[in-house]
Amino acid sequence: MHDTIRDYQIKEEPYYRAVGDEVALYEAAYAVRMPMILKGPTGCGKTRFVEYMAWKLGKPLITVACNEDMTASDLVGRYLLDADGTRWQDGPLTLAARHGAICYLDEVVEARQDTVVVIHPLTDNRRVLPLEKKGELVRAHPDFQLVISYNPGYQSLMKDLKQSTKQRFGALDFDYPEAGLEAEIVAHETGIATDTAKKLVSVAERARNLKGHGLDEGISTRMLVHAGSLIARDVEPLAACRMALVRPLTDDPDMRDALDAAVTTFF
Repeated sequence: MHDTIRDYQIKEEPYYRAVGDEVALYEAAYAVRMPMILKGPTGCGKTRFVEYMAWKLGKPLITVACNEDMTASDLVGRYLLDADGTRWQDGPLTLAARHGAICYLDEVVEARQDTVVVIHPLTDNRRVLPLEKKGELVRAHPDFQLVISYNPGYQSLMKDLKQSTKQRFGALDFDYPEAGLEAEIVAHETGIATDTAKKLVSVAERARNLKGHGLDEGISTRMLVHAGSLIARDVEPLAACRMALVRPLTDDPDMRDALDAAVTTFF
């Protein structure tokens, strides 16, 4: 492995519980270097899945958290000034393509459309990345794969991938695990008792039923892990749930009262 990306190698197995055949499907996609889209709500395990698959495949993983201010140069690279003059610095996408890493663009729809289009030449049979400012054509390493993710529930007409982008990828749908498995995950990640984890999941299920009826998004598995971690530190469950589940989710007083009541029901 090239020294430049050795730090991106995942050395310990991330904890991931499969909920279906997503592991086998991803392995098949990687075998043919198919670019992949992971679609699902915030905090349901998309990033952990990518980390787990990179570990399982033995490939470095370079992750980019996309945002509306991200430019094409942030992805591909730019010239920098130093004491010796100018020098080129590869961006994360170029680094992954050049040295054979998996490049994961998280919440890609947050990036500007003119930024997203730079990935197109890497997602068809050309597998190249033109560095126009440098006058170089980077041919992707045989091990390179591009993975992107987003939350369809948040997208609007102004924030969605164009069909010209979507159709270059295979896609896997993700959602919150069924209750028993989600409780097992929360208990494993936090060290709390399974019965307590089940109560947290029950609170989450109540909140998820309110999505579209006062809540933009339900309580995620990630938030349950936050609450469980506080409980594991001997924080009283009602306080832990208010801090990690209710208060981050909404500022609406009536909705907070409804969620607090749900917490009280189980704790």
